[in-house]
Amino acid sequence: MRISMVGPGADEELRSFRSWLLDTPEIRQHAKISWQTTEPQPGDMGAGAIDTLQLITDNFWQIATFSLSYVAWRKTRARSPRVTIEHNGRVVTIESDDSASVERITRALTDE
Repeated sequence: MRISMVGPGADEELRSFRSWLLDTPEIRQHAKISWQTTEPQPGDMGAGAIDTLQLITDNFWQIATFSLSYVAWRKTRARSPRVTIEHNGRVVTIESDDSASVERITRALTDE
């Protein structure tokens, strides 16, 4: 799964979320977390590479744990960047920290 953020302070917030995930034992022990760097496409704003957080997990429980971790992290943030999560061709965009976000993330990442 790939996680990206857009908005004021998005780079800082993405680094914060990565730290949060690494501090969550259930995630850290059962998922591989890494940065994925891609070059901007022609016409995109900005000149540097774009960092995306990549999380590799292999079962539903870990996706549910990720969803809960995301909502818990989001509630601690003063800023609210738009978060896009991509997994197996599915894309979900989250702009809130409500409990419905857990269901939306989990459903988008697990529906076949």
